[in-house]
Amino acid sequence: MSDIRTKEVDDLLTVLAALDDEDAIFTLLEDLFTIREIRETSQRLAVAKLLSSGKSYASIEDATGASATTIARVSKCLSYGSGGYKRALEVLNQNGEQCQDA
Repeated sequence: MSDIRTKEVDDLLTVLAALDDEDAIFTLLEDLFTIREIRETSQRLAVAKLLSSGKSYASIEDATGASATTIARVSKCLSYGSGGYKRALEVLNQNGEQCQDA
């Protein structure tokens, strides 16, 4: 288990898991994170979607504005991470999202 997995992190996970309304989750995100952090986090998910659909780094950079470093970091997590991005993409696919252009 990672050192970051603390009681406080578990509390956050409990809250997020209990919220089933997108608006309630968004208002929590607005209170917890800066606008920049929300944009950067959602950008990483968009990068993961495009990487999983086979897009090139250059096209992902053009589509999302993400840096090559961010794209490489997301790619590394997709290949060698703990599976969080893969699970997120499964959720999006189950909800009718397409893993194509962001």
